[in-house]
Amino acid sequence: MTYVYLLRSISAPTQRYVGKTDDLKRRLAEHNAGKSVHTSKYAPWWLVVAIAFEDDRRALEFERYLKSGSGQAFASRHFW
Repeated sequence: MTYVYLLRSISAPTQRYVGKTDDLKRRLAEHNAGKSVHTSKYAPWWLVVAIAFEDDRRALEFERYLKSGSGQAFASRHFW
């Protein structure tokens, strides 16, 4: 399974992050340990939602969508 996940910063709640991984628990731990340049500044993070995909290509497409303007609007309406 491949997961597309949305994170929100605990220390700066307006900060959000969208990512993709095949090991959700490990990836969240990496974000919270400061191992990602994109998220280390706003750690710690909490998992808002994770969506599982059997097809890695579809997961990548959905991640790209969530990072687009209309995808951000969708995520704001449904997840944040």
